Order: sequence, then structure tokens, then C-alpha cells
Amino acid sequence: MKKKIVLKVSMNCDKSRSKALKIAVCISGVESAALSGADKDQVVVVGEDIDAVALTRQLRKNLGFTELVSLGEDKKDPSPPPPPPAAKVEAPTPQPMVVWSYPPHYNGYPVHEMMAPPQESCTIM
Repeated sequence: MKKKIVLKVSMNCDKSRSKALKIAVCISGVESAALSGADKDQVVVVGEDIDAVALTRQLRKNLGFTELVSLGEDKKDPSPPPPPPAAKVEAPTPQPMVVWSYPPHYNGYPVHEMMAPPQESCTIM
């Protein structure tokens, strides 16, 4: 059975609204969370086996004043809406293939390496 919990939280900026939604979706059993109300000060949480007290406690701990407005069953119709009619899809016309060829790379500069003769004693000083 799905529960719908509405909480009124003191939120005055977008950062605190975002934080409230993050806290709400971290609680186990939550399927969706949304903001509602005229000032976007209510958090609506829907899910199964949600602990409303734990959710309220977490919001109070991290944001401030939180009030549990309502707790009840989610009354949405469980049957999904009928799918829209399928649109006709046309296959794209084949395009001619283009092949680019490049000349081979030219390594015309010879590389010579000069080596110093080995020294038999230490020349630190």
C-alpha cells in the first residue's frame, strides 16, 4: 500500500528546497518526492513503508522547523494511461559512401644520436 506524506518545511531559498528533496529521497521506501504549495514550502513524498517520523526528524535536523501536515494513502489510479498511437516511421534514404585517402606520412629527416665515450672514473670534483 502506497503512502502519501505531506510535510511543511521552513524553506526560503532554492538551496534549502534542493536539500529537502535530497533528504526525502534518501529515506528507504520513497518512490517520488515533489514540492508543492504556494511558496513551495511543502514536500510531498509517495512510497511504500515510509517512516514518517524518521523523515520528519531528518528534515528537522538538517533544515529546521518541519510540520507533518497529512499522512494517508496515495489515491492515484494504478492502471497506466493508454499508450499514444504509433507514428509512422520512414526509413532514411541511403547516402553514398565517401572515402578519403591521405598520402603516407613523410619521415624524411634522418635522426642521428651522438653518444659520449664512457668514462672510467668519477669526475665529481
